[in-house]
Amino acid sequence: MRNYLLLIPLLLFSCSGVSDEFCRRPCYVFVDNSRHINATLASAMNPMTPGTFCMIIKTMQGGAKYYHCTTNQGMSDDIPWIAHYERMTIIMGMNNGVIVGYGNLDSPPIFYAYDRECPNCFDPDMVPVRSRPLTMDEKGHATCGVCHRVYDMNNRGYVISGDGGKPLNRYPADTAGPFGVLLVR
Repeated sequence: MRNYLLLIPLLLFSCSGVSDEFCRRPCYVFVDNSRHINATLASAMNPMTPGTFCMIIKTMQGGAKYYHCTTNQGMSDDIPWIAHYERMTIIMGMNNGVIVGYGNLDSPPIFYAYDRECPNCFDPDMVPVRSRPLTMDEKGHATCGVCHRVYDMNNRGYVISGDGGKPLNRYPADTAGPFGVLLVR
């Protein structure tokens, strides 16, 4: 409970002066890693391991909900949902996934949260929705398999290869450390 109280001031004051930097689409992801002690997610929530990013996708297995976590360093694990998450409105970005981690270009490192869909090919208003998920590499780059743009997740999600275009859709996010709370909003 103490970790939740620490995030209240961040929620109240997090939007002042940065409205153009973040995606306007709804996103709300909450993971209490102090309960799960998940090393895969913790590796991306640790400012001492900048350049490690974790893709989080909500999945179902045998009727149970999970967060499936995969890092750009090859780690993969599932986090089971707890009753507390069922009482929340979880919105996993534009199409069921976000990518979080500390960039490795700034000191101190900046904690980033991106949508997992390509901002230049994916249209959330298209019917039916056609997913354009990104893949990640160990350097902290995200690549779209459709348009082949490469984005630098260490540097605000800017396009670094392929046709120019919009940077990755970014969400405001906070973490209370590797084994604390993750909040993407």
